[in-house]
Amino acid sequence: MVGCYERFWIDCLRQRLLCWRAMNGHTSATLLGEKIGHLRMLSSLIWQWEARFKGVQFLGKATFIGRPLVSVARGSKIVLSDGVRLYNALRANPLANFQPCVLRTMTGAASLILGPSVGLSGTVLCAGASIEIGEETIFGSGALVLDNDFHWPAGEWGWTTDEETCRKNARPIKIGRGVFVGARAIILKGVTIGDRAAVGAGAVVTKDVPAGHVAVGNPARVFRPEANG
Repeated sequence: MVGCYERFWIDCLRQRLLCWRAMNGHTSATLLGEKIGHLRMLSSLIWQWEARFKGVQFLGKATFIGRPLVSVARGSKIVLSDGVRLYNALRANPLANFQPCVLRTMTGAASLILGPSVGLSGTVLCAGASIEIGEETIFGSGALVLDNDFHWPAGEWGWTTDEETCRKNARPIKIGRGVFVGARAIILKGVTIGDRAAVGAGAVVTKDVPAGHVAVGNPARVFRPEANG
């Protein structure tokens, strides 16, 4: 039976074989571009294995461009379905990513589940209860999905971030299939977004968005776009 480390090196060798294939007819610029692309794929395997080591579950192939920040609380789960893409590097998005993707569960009961072919670009997902994202949903650079408030008043002037308070305070977020979330948008706790909805860049979503609707502004205003005439 092949162990984890053996499988890792087998995957690396497969990627190296891609680098050694014939390159007839390519210019020096395209040749360099392909070589860099293959190196990125090799580093992608390294960051995926780091995520596995931290407890992330993979239900198929995923692509990491650059290194994400991943934190899995003991007893919680992060699940990446087949075809998930994490664009973490600065140049991995046309708008540029000012930070890598952040995948974090904050309590032992939390779950963070990404459906097939979900795409994240410098996106932050922090779950104290549950964040579930449907297939083919994509996020613009710097979007945030947060199912809890992170800090709570304690004493006369202090603040607390303890896990039990986080668990009680968190509210699940569910995002449907084929949703588009624009750059720098923020989706807050307890929100459900239906299939094929769209969230505009910079929107702050505090209420549900029905399927096929659009949410824009701060706080977000929800409307149904007119059908094309």
